[in-house]
Amino acid sequence: MYTAIGYAAQSATAPLAPMTFNRRSPRPDDVAIDILYCGVCHSDIHQARNEWGIAVYPLMPGHEIVGKVTEVGANVTKHKVGDLVGVGCMVDSCRHCEACAADLEQYCLEGPTLTYATPDRIDGTNTMGGYSSSIVVSEHFVVRIPGKLDLAAAAPILCAGITTYSPLKHYGVKAGDKVGVLGMGGLGHMGIKFAKAMGAQVTLFTRSASKAEEARRQGADHVIVSTDAEQMKAAANRFDFLLDTIPVQHDLNPYLETLRFDGVHILVGLIEPVDPALHAANLVMKRRVLAGSLIGGIAQTQEVLDFCAEHDISCDIEMLDIKNINEAYSRMIAGDVKYRFVIDMATLKA
Repeated sequence: MYTAIGYAAQSATAPLAPMTFNRRSPRPDDVAIDILYCGVCHSDIHQARNEWGIAVYPLMPGHEIVGKVTEVGANVTKHKVGDLVGVGCMVDSCRHCEACAADLEQYCLEGPTLTYATPDRIDGTNTMGGYSSSIVVSEHFVVRIPGKLDLAAAAPILCAGITTYSPLKHYGVKAGDKVGVLGMGGLGHMGIKFAKAMGAQVTLFTRSASKAEEARRQGADHVIVSTDAEQMKAAANRFDFLLDTIPVQHDLNPYLETLRFDGVHILVGLIEPVDPALHAANLVMKRRVLAGSLIGGIAQTQEVLDFCAEHDISCDIEMLDIKNINEAYSRMIAGDVKYRFVIDMATLKA
């Protein structure tokens, strides 16, 4: 066991503040990592403020982690001291269920062990995330960062990237498909880049006409202002896929009407009840599918990092001094970041 430092919330109403805590000594299959960068995800805010009702305190967020290996356990074969590696949203799973056997650890039938605020499967201690100086993780859940990628910009790929890449791959998006991306925040701007790199014709749906130029800079071919009834009507029955990254409740019905028959509307941002109610005719009459997708497995997380290196894709980021993390949370809620904060952990160690 050794001492680490980080920023944590002590309750749902407390701001994040410095904290000293213990990390375990590496087990035989563990990799110890000196954290260099950690992305800031909106789910960090939900958890720190217990908006999902599952938080445990003290709670140290952070699941978009990039760092350097400092120590490996006796049985580790994939990583060595000095390697640049990443850790995403999970640090363990049962590893023997049907989902884990299919490299879909995020759907582990016993429930995955999340990078923070989840009991460790061996010693029962509460996992602590990446807003910290270091972390110790089983090598199976550690991925390699390709040399071509900027380390700081690679961090959000471990959540925002895999969350949008995985469903596009699962549902077979290919060259020539028409893909609509709903919302252009941390997830949406990555979804645009991935769909474009896969050869699709990409359209951003946004409530703000002012985002049109920025959307095209990200790679969108077209922009539809979703509050414009005429634009939405003209888009009826056009799209093969919709990637819905909107994180708050919104009316799905007008968007479903833009799908062709057999079209698929994929939710990756909404984990609340659908409100207003879904009109089932929008599914039944065109055999449309409403689906959901959760991050991706470890093998596919490595795949998306390699895909980003091959296609020169990175997340648009704003670097953050960790002492400003509470201000950053306020800015994220206000939508005042393009498109992901990344903490420079040198500011913690300073």
